[in-house]
Amino acid sequence: MGSRSERFKKAAVKAAQKAKQWAQVAMREADRLMEEAQKRAETEERQMRIKRALVRTGKVLKAVGRAALVAGVAAGIAAARAENRARKLTKKAKR
Repeated sequence: MGSRSERFKKAAVKAAQKAKQWAQVAMREADRLMEEAQKRAETEERQMRIKRALVRTGKVLKAVGRAALVAGVAAGIAAARAENRARKLTKKAKR
């Protein structure tokens, strides 16, 4: 089993990868939404599809935000722990 800081670093990397994955999903959703918006929304059916696409995109963007937040927190914790565990210089070594 890895050390605590290694586990935190691993969690930070995993969360960042998830955030990247969700960002790609959000990009695809935004592209679909743009295509849908470019087709003139004249009929009610098209308007409903656009509304559903907007709702879906909003959900994806919220998930991306949460994943990015988790990745940032995990990275911060890992960095703080790594800094605290860094070897401290003794008085003899400072001379």
